[in-house]
Amino acid sequence: MKPKIDSTSFGSITVDGKTYEYDILIRLNGQVEKREKQLSKGLYGTSHKVSLEEAKYIYEEGTEKLIIGTGQTGYVELSEEADEFFRKKNCGVELFPTPWAIERWNELEGRIAAMFHVTC
Repeated sequence: MKPKIDSTSFGSITVDGKTYEYDILIRLNGQVEKREKQLSKGLYGTSHKVSLEEAKYIYEEGTEKLIIGTGQTGYVELSEEADEFFRKKNCGVELFPTPWAIERWNELEGRIAAMFHVTC
């Protein structure tokens, strides 16, 4: 079941009444887990660019759309390799600053997953 995102503020996001003080992924089955940002940070020195390795970790077979909350002011972006990976998987990606991304998440239906950056 798809969880509802209640709110976000700098450094946190609240999903179904539970507050997380770190970046999160929401899987197709609705499971919330901590983002493995080291997969990108180890390569680029920042978690503001999603690497191919992180893209592979985020993606689950059958995902039709991925919503990415790019941070409170929108710093996160996809690397060219990650963008190409999602294209090859026919997985549409929508990137919005996190406050807007949660609105989009809450309105969408279907086989969607999400990643939310909660700072910057």
